[in-house]
Amino acid sequence: MRRAGRGGREPREGGPMEGQEPGTPEPPATEGTPAPRPPRARPRLVFHTQLAHGSPTGRIEGFTNVKELYAKIAEVFGISPTEILFCTLNTHKVDMQKLLGGQIGLEDFIFAHVRGETKEVEVTKTEDALGLTITDNGAGYAFIKRIKEGSIINRIQTVCVGDSIKAINDHTIVGCRHYEVARMLRELPRAQPFTLRLVQPKKAFDMIGQRTRSSKSLGEGRGASGKETLRLRVQGPATLEEGPSPSEEEAACRVDDLLESYMGIRDSELASTVVEAAKGSPGVAQLARGLDAVLGEFAFPQEFVAEVWAAVCHPGGGQE
Repeated sequence: MRRAGRGGREPREGGPMEGQEPGTPEPPATEGTPAPRPPRARPRLVFHTQLAHGSPTGRIEGFTNVKELYAKIAEVFGISPTEILFCTLNTHKVDMQKLLGGQIGLEDFIFAHVRGETKEVEVTKTEDALGLTITDNGAGYAFIKRIKEGSIINRIQTVCVGDSIKAINDHTIVGCRHYEVARMLRELPRAQPFTLRLVQPKKAFDMIGQRTRSSKSLGEGRGASGKETLRLRVQGPATLEEGPSPSEEEAACRVDDLLESYMGIRDSELASTVVEAAKGSPGVAQLARGLDAVLGEFAFPQEFVAEVWAAVCHPGGGQE
């Protein structure tokens, strides 16, 4: 901590010290006191954005998490942040392989998909699984990321990938996380009809009639490997990082597949967090304790934890 000079005055920040001529180098720090390092200038990160159904191009900066990102986009286009359902990178289409997750490449173009029409469908659960995979936007909306071929939902043509689930049997689920919505759907009784209230993304002209079923893809929603990305965090500031390596992408993809298999959700950022926890765990028991400490609300099954540890720490063999 810098001490004040005589009379209690501190030298001006960046200016010469008292009795020192302008342009004279500042004297070296006294022995035992390290010279202060100049703060590293944080690069100014500016991203281009459009509304997916069509708009002029806007510029946004200064956000550290998804909610702040949505607020910045909303401010540019004069809409409410709650109008934004999700964002895709480098495409205006409802492409779940390009979904914005926890990382944005510095050259990525952000397309915001906003609320369109509301629709209601009645579903009868004739099987235990509906065939839905759920994700969320990190800001209160859960939506459909995948529809399984031949499933109950696949037979209902009005339900599409990208539809946000607003309510189940008039019970609003806005503000619920994806794993909570998936659990509610799993717990619905069989042979009893229920109602889904859905909000579809507003579509551009060339997207009308589109009903996509995204296929599994390595590294979905991530920046390209080897390039710098802005990593958004739920807690703490965003950080500038190197993009994930191929092995890290492969491990996160395996964990994302396990999340879908065990919990009916896909979440690339959650998968990356689980991979980081697994890398520092010497065994399954330690990984379980670590996940409970940071992600206890997910209540991961023990079988899931064991498969994660084996997939991340021993990808070429079985569990030890």
